[in-house]
Amino acid sequence: MGDLNTIIDRVQSISSSQDNIIPLDWQQAILCGACHDRTDYLAKLQEICITAAERSIREQYSRKDAELLQMVRTLDEFDRVINLLSERAAEWYTVRHPAFSRKYRRTPAHLLVKTMREKNRGALGSVAGEIERLTETRTILAKEVSARANNVMPNTSALIGGLVAARLLSHAGGLLLLSRLPASAIQVLGARTALFSHLKTRSPCPKHGIIFQHRRVHNAPRSVRGKVSRVLAGKLAIAARLDYFRGVLVPDFIDAAQERIDGTGKRGES
Repeated sequence: MGDLNTIIDRVQSISSSQDNIIPLDWQQAILCGACHDRTDYLAKLQEICITAAERSIREQYSRKDAELLQMVRTLDEFDRVINLLSERAAEWYTVRHPAFSRKYRRTPAHLLVKTMREKNRGALGSVAGEIERLTETRTILAKEVSARANNVMPNTSALIGGLVAARLLSHAGGLLLLSRLPASAIQVLGARTALFSHLKTRSPCPKHGIIFQHRRVHNAPRSVRGKVSRVLAGKLAIAARLDYFRGVLVPDFIDAAQERIDGTGKRGES
């Protein structure tokens, strides 16, 4: 047999309907001189399959968005863990200080954790200290995610910010998949529960998902919030394609897109 990579390229270039394909008989492979016997045929077939799989994995991990995808998913796990630990520690703290329960819900999370650390020794104080350290690490990671997103998704990040752009990437499953999504799908990314509820119970269709974090969406009056979301999603769909196929910032597009988005929001305010 020839070079493995050459054979893999040849196999992957073959395009045929799976309905009409006839698997190659190992005896025909022997007649073609590709192998000596059935054992040799199976061994070479296994080697080709394993090499093709390894090459595919290397290609997947070499994509410029591969590390960003893992970073933002790790960041989301940090948020989940910090929130769960903070809630559990707060419940623990109110057992020791029942009078505190009245202002528990109104106290910002970081102040609540700081209070628990300062006023409690032993296990509860240690837990509160660990939550603070996790929060510090989370802050460092968030900055790195934003910086990496600016590099991997310059146009999307310029429109909606690095962190939000990274979360869009995470929900889509990668930059390629995000670039293939229509604007209507990007508009509701992150609103999975509301979308399934709409499909199942005919409740109102969600107007936005992750993009609600954009200032022009969450600051817009309810009457035009859906319109602002649609305009922003349309521009994000174009930005994702520019990021995937060009990979560089396109200032003219960003300026025109921001003007259109801002204009839509301002018309709603007037």
